[in-house]
Amino acid sequence: MKLQYLLFVAMLLTSAACKKDNSGDAAGLQFQFKFDPNQERLNNIALPSTIPAGHAAQSPEFHQMSVHYIELAQNAFTALGAGAVIYHAQETDKGGDAAVDFDKAVKAGENENFFTISLKDVPPGTYEWIRTSVTYQNYDIKYNINNVPVLGNLLQQKGTVAAFVGFNTYITSVVPNTRSLTVNDDKKQGFWAFETNLTPPYDTYNQIYSGEAPAGATTVVNPLFASSPIPAGSCVVTGKFAQPLVITGNETGDVTVTLSFSINKSFEWVDTNGNGQLDFYADGVTPPEMIVDMGLRGLIPDWK
Repeated sequence: MKLQYLLFVAMLLTSAACKKDNSGDAAGLQFQFKFDPNQERLNNIALPSTIPAGHAAQSPEFHQMSVHYIELAQNAFTALGAGAVIYHAQETDKGGDAAVDFDKAVKAGENENFFTISLKDVPPGTYEWIRTSVTYQNYDIKYNINNVPVLGNLLQQKGTVAAFVGFNTYITSVVPNTRSLTVNDDKKQGFWAFETNLTPPYDTYNQIYSGEAPAGATTVVNPLFASSPIPAGSCVVTGKFAQPLVITGNETGDVTVTLSFSINKSFEWVDTNGNGQLDFYADGVTPPEMIVDMGLRGLIPDWK
């Protein structure tokens, strides 16, 4: 009996030790997205931004997003790349230049886990800021198709936008909703593909289109523009934690970081007719209103 008792105690101790080790090893730093149409709308240097005269904008209905790079920065003077770079997605040179590999990009919707890293792999430190390089957005918008022969105007239709805002992305093909657009090339910041989702009985006429916003027009919010600038043409959105994120390396429980992005009137176009709505035309004569900005309008990171 004494031997059996000792063996039983030994098994309990071994089991407890294993559980303790596993819980420590499993502690992770998790990232998820939030898309907030009511969050403050900011400009490139994080000041409140109004819609320019002659333009209009709407808050899209977000489905998915992808980021290419996540960096924790200790303070406002930490240069880009000098913080703790904890995520960097795959790149390719298939198009000739270094580019985000869209085929391998991870995508996530709101409150879905985008990325997890073991807390033991995060350099210990106190981090006040976070940088995220946004590359891809997928969302629905509303628009009008005017001057349709026989039919007249089709108002407040829905369509899906695949927006590429990263520094450079190699795209084999992209499916905004159900239709595929073949690209097989690099695309700079501002490229978009748009798929119509017309209401019945006009849904048989759905099409997919593509275009590019003007170079340099995409908003990229960086409150640290003076102390920690970012390269032109990138989409490294910067945000400050309300409470600094402190990593010791001895954490035993998961930490979840929520990246809340402002989508407050983030889809912007030149409103040529002044009606505040996005207008396309089917008469073969009138040019469509031009999309000029698809940039997110601010980042508020939080952790728990």
